[in-house]
Amino acid sequence: MKIVSIRNIHVGEGIPKIIVPLMGKNTDQLLLEIKTIKKASPDIVEWRVDVLDEVENINVVKQTLSIIRETLFPTPLLFTFRTHREGGNKVIDDTYYKKLLKEVIQTKEIDLVDVELFSPNVTDIVDTAKANDVFVIMSNHDFENTPVKEEIIWRLRRMQELGAHIPKIAVMPKIPTDVLTLLDATYTMKSLYADRPIITMSMASTGVISRIAGEFFGSAATFGSGIEASAPGQIPVEELRKILETLHTN
Repeated sequence: MKIVSIRNIHVGEGIPKIIVPLMGKNTDQLLLEIKTIKKASPDIVEWRVDVLDEVENINVVKQTLSIIRETLFPTPLLFTFRTHREGGNKVIDDTYYKKLLKEVIQTKEIDLVDVELFSPNVTDIVDTAKANDVFVIMSNHDFENTPVKEEIIWRLRRMQELGAHIPKIAVMPKIPTDVLTLLDATYTMKSLYADRPIITMSMASTGVISRIAGEFFGSAATFGSGIEASAPGQIPVEELRKILETLHTN
């Protein structure tokens, strides 16, 4: 199993790492969020740029990114535009998605970039990230269902094949056994196929256990909420850290 080391954070080693999203719509809101989040010492901060009011202006995105990077440094920064088809806040075309991610990667002001598995430009974006020493979290989100175990594993393995440093999948449970499907797929993936860290989660209140039990099934990181959650079922970061530390210690 490869360890992915981002600055002084080693994903795939020890206690699952906590990723906290920034959900501000403008610079003032983002700076307020950062001030609050920094007190909780997150392992990685994710900027959900699809929430930004002026996300369709790349110059504004880059200017805002520079402010975030300077204020957060040296905390690792993950840049994410979550597309509308996977639960994001804004509809953009695939051409702009590719342009946005590639230009931001080339600033070298981010440590990680989220690239959606089913993006038509995934290979081009991954190549750009690797050329600029930016780690790729390749992701897939199903806000409607939990696919069968074999499909979950296939998607995670496909992410490995496409060069993701960290494959990630999030699914929506309709019944408690859907959570077991996700955890079973996670354990099988880690045991038989994964040669790098993976991140998996089952969303909403039914899936909360998957966000805290990842260490035992093979998920190397989890998402905790700061001022605002980026997905249903996220636990506030301070509470999440206490739970993870208790489980890890015992």
